[in-house]
Amino acid sequence: MSRTLDLGTAKIIGRVDDDGIGWLIFNQPERHNALSLEMWQGIGDVLESYAADPAVRVAVMRGAGGKAFVSGADISEFDTKRSSAAQKDEYGKIAGRANRWLATFEKPLLALIEGYCIGGGLATALSADVRIATPDSRFGIPAARLGLGYEYEGLAKLARIVGPARARDIMFSARFMGAEEAYRMGLVNLVHERDDIERETIAYAERIAGNAPLTVRAAKAATCFDSEDYKEGRRAFQEKRTPDFQGR
Repeated sequence: MSRTLDLGTAKIIGRVDDDGIGWLIFNQPERHNALSLEMWQGIGDVLESYAADPAVRVAVMRGAGGKAFVSGADISEFDTKRSSAAQKDEYGKIAGRANRWLATFEKPLLALIEGYCIGGGLATALSADVRIATPDSRFGIPAARLGLGYEYEGLAKLARIVGPARARDIMFSARFMGAEEAYRMGLVNLVHERDDIERETIAYAERIAGNAPLTVRAAKAATCFDSEDYKEGRRAFQEKRTPDFQGR
């Protein structure tokens, strides 16, 4: 029997199923799941809960509505939640906590991607260990087209996954790419049709959940965490500050 976390917001859903899968669902489909401040708070709360819950063997992120995984930041609240220095500081603390959990979560983390996965949404998906997408998914970072800055740690993650040359192409051109190209460059691990993706993702997650948890955790540590960035992420989390990732 599934149980749902009490998060104080409907825009993030945390649900733990009997098969050991913990779901983190971005639930603002009317805004293509753009991340609001309360959603950042919810992300940190869900991952903190899953990290401490032995019943959760693997976590899966997905967007509600089927049109987008996450489309970036919710710009509609910038004037009300990020207009003053104090508000920006508070926003940074809440979003920073969520990003620290995404960076240091020790259990396997999957991303089920349908539709748009752009900007900050792609940065969030890059935190996953395995990304599974539908053929019609679209990926990109349009920061250069919009005149926006992009955080260094997101660029470092992108470069580690697809390589520096492809990362420069993605950033310089600000173009969108389909799932097939994303798969070829290693940005996406698996591609399944929309009718199949939920079933296939659950089957994949259940396979992970059925394996020895200490072995799985050790494998993640060996492949992802034996880096200066991981050590910095852990230090920053313990010190409650924003990590200074160096891409190594």
